[in-house]
Amino acid sequence: MELFLQIITNRILIVGVVSWFLAQVLKCISNLILTKQFSIERLFGDGGMPSGHSATVTSVAIATGLYEGFDSALFAIAMIVAIVVMHDAMNVRYQAGKQAQLLNVMAEVFERVTGADLPNEEKLKELLGHTPLQVICGGILGTATAILMYLFF
Repeated sequence: MELFLQIITNRILIVGVVSWFLAQVLKCISNLILTKQFSIERLFGDGGMPSGHSATVTSVAIATGLYEGFDSALFAIAMIVAIVVMHDAMNVRYQAGKQAQLLNVMAEVFERVTGADLPNEEKLKELLGHTPLQVICGGILGTATAILMYLFF
């Protein structure tokens, strides 16, 4: 029971979860504004504005610095992990999404031209990564969330 209490009262963990949740809610709102349709998938899905990954890891890194010290080994580890995650979201996963988009178009054209059905009946997921702006906005959201929660809680 004490372990469970330690987990649910861990300030850094709470900051990360709150930051992720805020990013996902903002993602739903931005998607609603852009498409004029509400999509519950945006609440849990990857890609979109702002980056939930960036918001989460940035808030954890900043909160770690605030609570443990910006000269601590824990902050250094959290910051390096944040940089790796944001780089991955902006480059590797973003490019994978672009490839999925192209493959979906190619599959659609192939089926239309040949009349043959490809074995994969569902389209590949295209929203995997983030643009630099989405990553930056997620980082700003994560930083602001960590600072505000540190100041007010």
